[in-house]
Amino acid sequence: MSTTNIFTPFTEEELMPKEEKLEVIKKGKQFSIGIPKETSLNERRACITPDAVQVLIESGHEIIIESGAGLGSFFTDLQYSESGAKITNDPKEAFSQDLILKVNPPTDEEIDYMRPNTYLVSALQINLRDKDYFLKLAEKKVNAIAFEFIVDEYKQLALVRLIGEIAGTVSILYASELLALSNGLMLGGITGVRPAEVVILGAGIVGEFATKAAIGLGASVRVFDNSLSKLRRLHTLVDSRVPTSIIDPKELKKALRRADVVIGALPRLNMTPIVTEDMVMKMKKGSVIIDITIDNGKVIETSELTTMEDPYIIKHGVIHCGLPNLTSRMPRTTTKAISNFFLSYILNYDEEGGFENMLVRKNEMKQSLYMYKGRHTKKIICDRFGLTYHDINLLIF
Repeated sequence: MSTTNIFTPFTEEELMPKEEKLEVIKKGKQFSIGIPKETSLNERRACITPDAVQVLIESGHEIIIESGAGLGSFFTDLQYSESGAKITNDPKEAFSQDLILKVNPPTDEEIDYMRPNTYLVSALQINLRDKDYFLKLAEKKVNAIAFEFIVDEYKQLALVRLIGEIAGTVSILYASELLALSNGLMLGGITGVRPAEVVILGAGIVGEFATKAAIGLGASVRVFDNSLSKLRRLHTLVDSRVPTSIIDPKELKKALRRADVVIGALPRLNMTPIVTEDMVMKMKKGSVIIDITIDNGKVIETSELTTMEDPYIIKHGVIHCGLPNLTSRMPRTTTKAISNFFLSYILNYDEEGGFENMLVRKNEMKQSLYMYKGRHTKKIICDRFGLTYHDINLLIF
């Protein structure tokens, strides 16, 4: 019986079974982290506390902090350097690290300092951006992650929720201050004296914490939202102590006429305001409006962006506050909250072998990016600014 020669391009050795190669995830130092000093809008918050720096240094990271970055939150350079961070006087050095942690988006000058392929994590405040900002970032081939898009494994906007909790509480505390200033009223009720009336527009996280703070002070609260499920959730959380209502113009007008304080806590991106100028004109003189989500679209037609130097304006006899960084009024608490988040965020990525590995594996990580290597990956931004949209799932797989 003749044996036929079977042609094969492989040698006998190459055809022998071999052991399977498994991917080994590198642990240990993954990236250097730059913390620049905030330069815009009287920003007093920072992204990281000295305690968090110490933990990250012990995990093998290198941290470069620009001198004075923590002063607004009452953290000194000495505290950071004793925790192991390197202090620099040069913003370029802080911006030339692998990962940049910032509260506010970088300015044009700061974008120039960045290296290609850097990871930038900051707030976006889409209402305050223009097309040039995105084009300039794209030129640098940056990977940009926005606070507003960071999603956790439960599909919750983790950082938005955290800052929203503080913003809701701060809005009521600040409204109480302004009310005393405008007409000498105290927000809470005293025996024999009618409590102040608070109208909250929005039953999300910000609305929930504003409601809890207002109830805690003893105010009479009314909540409006267009989502029945959010209203139901809030109703349960506060033991049905607060009347809630769908945004019905007739009901809303009635509530606004009686209101001493109005809190706008509904993001209105690319949408018309709910409270019109006509409604504001019929409000009580000396009442207070705080539009928390002003950087994400106005809830009240007459509200305008304000700064820490001039935190409010008066229109039709009503005080309007439109601070986009309201939580900056409580910078230390906010810094601690943001720092706790970023500490777990970065340590989590260490476990998984860094950002690149996480991008491939975790869908929620992909959703937090609005730019990947200079390509615009968020449809909402592309539609608004007329940019070319790239599906993140086609860029990373």
